[in-house]
Amino acid sequence: MNLAPLNVALVGVLGLLGIGMYGLLMTRNLIKTVIVLQILVKAAVLALVMAGSAAGQIHLGQSLALTVIVADTIVAVVGLALAIQVRRRCGTLDVQALATLRR
Repeated sequence: MNLAPLNVALVGVLGLLGIGMYGLLMTRNLIKTVIVLQILVKAAVLALVMAGSAAGQIHLGQSLALTVIVADTIVAVVGLALAIQVRRRCGTLDVQALATLRR
């Protein structure tokens, strides 16, 4: 069976989306949530490059993907810094335990 590169990329996007959604639904740890969100963004980046390639404008897809990677890196750094501060102040990273805190 001979698969086209776009079909392989589509399977990759759907696989990453599935893994990301499953992880997002199952994890309760803030740091793991940031990692799962990174997986979801990688699926979006792969989809952007695939869409650019399918439309014949690969440079546009790559430039959009690069912009998403830069913005996502900034969001991940801020999210991890906030998770560290939550751990220092509250003593836990469990989202359900944090929901019951009142100050």
